[in-house]
Amino acid sequence: MFANTLTTPAPGILKLLAHDLRWRALVALARSDYRVLELVKILDEPHNVVSYHLRRLRESHLVSERRSASDARDVYYSVDLMRVRDLYFATGESLHPAMRSDDGSLEPTEDANPSKEVEPARVLFLCTHNSARSQMAEALLRHMGGNGVEVASAGTEATRVHPDAIKAMSSLNIDISTQRSKHLSEFLGHDFDYIVTVCDRAKESCPVFPGDPERIHWSFPDPSAVEPEAARLQAFEKTARELMVRIRVLLSLIEHDKKRAK
Repeated sequence: MFANTLTTPAPGILKLLAHDLRWRALVALARSDYRVLELVKILDEPHNVVSYHLRRLRESHLVSERRSASDARDVYYSVDLMRVRDLYFATGESLHPAMRSDDGSLEPTEDANPSKEVEPARVLFLCTHNSARSQMAEALLRHMGGNGVEVASAGTEATRVHPDAIKAMSSLNIDISTQRSKHLSEFLGHDFDYIVTVCDRAKESCPVFPGDPERIHWSFPDPSAVEPEAARLQAFEKTARELMVRIRVLLSLIEHDKKRAK
């Protein structure tokens, strides 16, 4: 049996990510969604070369693309971190069963919820109306991050908290009925460690904040735009679940950055 395993070819993900540019593109997208021109600048490679390797990553379903809600001529690229994670651990297990991962949740470790003496990470979520995506993200990060974060959300055009956002979060046992929609002007001049835009229009109009916080973009479609009305709540619930995945990863990133800064 052991001899048979020696003839098994290397997992495809190892071959795919052995290319330096594809690996660097994936590392960049693990922190934020980007347009191709932004990746060209980050990777310092020609447009056609970056586009080719993005296509290879898309074909393997590690990266997806979505047209910008701000300018339909632009396309945002996102990495499917859960798929990368599953393939990574499947690769380890194919080498030896001892490398199996039993943690499929990516739940934050205890270090992500430190004592109150530790300086919390300051995070601001931005979208256009501060009614849905950013409100849910604020509540989820506060719930999941505990004492490790100070979190707020705002919009470029404050309106109200959408009723379906309240219902979607209630299904997760999180009450956001007392949250309010806030204009980003309330936070101008405040210090943040991370500014996370969760809609494309907010990214394009995001102002400058002091202290050079890290800017992260999550290109989420607007669930409130879903028709018919019967499908809208499902869209909100789907967005909430996807936000949970992103926020687990964000908490891991925050903890990693804190350790590196020590």
